[in-house]
Amino acid sequence: MSELLERIAKHLAPAPVPLKLTGRCAAVACVLDDEPAGPRVLLMKRAEREGDPWSGHISLPGGGYQDGDADMLATAIRETHEELGIELAGARYLGNLPALHPRTSGPNGIEVTPFVFHTTMALEPVCGPEALAAFWLPLELAASGAIDDTYKYPTAEMTFPAWSYAGHVIWGLTWRILGDLIAVGRAPAASVG
Repeated sequence: MSELLERIAKHLAPAPVPLKLTGRCAAVACVLDDEPAGPRVLLMKRAEREGDPWSGHISLPGGGYQDGDADMLATAIRETHEELGIELAGARYLGNLPALHPRTSGPNGIEVTPFVFHTTMALEPVCGPEALAAFWLPLELAASGAIDDTYKYPTAEMTFPAWSYAGHVIWGLTWRILGDLIAVGRAPAASVG
């Protein structure tokens, strides 16, 4: 296991899984695979759908809590299966990152909890109706600054930090979550675990 992935695993030792919180809640899965070149994370391009504020964006697999979900972890697992056909039962659950609020979540807002998994199995995503494509982003490359870019929001005079990778622009909540994940892996040894 790479040093970055080991540090993430130590820092995110499984904590109590958040149940559904008050208000609108969602969960995403940060699925990590450790390649010889370093760890990478699974991302997807969301399908274009009218009325969906994240239509066509690059994202982590995930979505909204449903009443049948036991907790937010169950939401992340269910959504990953629905969107990419991936069963996370064989993956190692490392823990969760702090919940975040997307800037474009509408008037009622939404809280998104990222759950981190490590897999040693070869995963073959099969895109469901909510996903157009899936790909792996090398975390060390993202952390290096080599793919740093900006994204100009099309309907406003706002620019956001981003990464450009393999023809995809990763920005917004996904960029923030992955930035938090990288920061956990780069934390000084004294503050890890």
